[in-house]
Amino acid sequence: MKNKISSIEEIKPLFKNGMSLMIGGFLGVGTPENIIDMMIDMGLKDLTVIGNDSAFVDRGVGRLIAGGMIKKYITTHLGTNPEAIKRYNEKSMDVEFNPQGTLIERIRAGGSGLGGVLTQTGLGTLVEEGKQKLTVEGKEYILETPLRADMAIIRGSESDPFGNIRYHGTSRNYNPSMALAADTVIAQAEEILDFGVMNPEDIVTPGVVIDHVIKEQ
Repeated sequence: MKNKISSIEEIKPLFKNGMSLMIGGFLGVGTPENIIDMMIDMGLKDLTVIGNDSAFVDRGVGRLIAGGMIKKYITTHLGTNPEAIKRYNEKSMDVEFNPQGTLIERIRAGGSGLGGVLTQTGLGTLVEEGKQKLTVEGKEYILETPLRADMAIIRGSESDPFGNIRYHGTSRNYNPSMALAADTVIAQAEEILDFGVMNPEDIVTPGVVIDHVIKEQ
């Protein structure tokens, strides 16, 4: 099996201004903080980011928001991060809000090659504005389009050198789905195990979709 373990310096050239990124985690849990550190050090800007929430000013994707690095954020809410709310109100960061279930289904659709998701969530609200609506068996639905990104950065609890990943607890949030919906996938792992140590039935994200593995520092 291919050894995909890389250093922070080796993955730096993959990150560019203006790229689109999926960032795993839920309020910072399951977010690859070492890679966030690297992005901040690089001073990246004009990013389009897809993530569940804005975390906190000093944690997770919230640190990128506080640094003014995100041009557009596709997410579900900003309520835990006053800096994100400030940037949204002053229009220095474009925000596309999604119901939480809709966001993850759009990501799954992107990873599965589907043309979109039909949902009734958001009918009659601001959510439906500008979106196509379809009637199926007499019921009206919003067509939510799939989401993909140039890159996904995720965090696993354990990985082997090939990138087979398992997660503990809520760190699993969003990470497995995002790993299927990006052109390049970089996984930060808390622990690197030898080949063959993990029970195959415990592997959630298969190494075949992972391009690089970073050991958490």
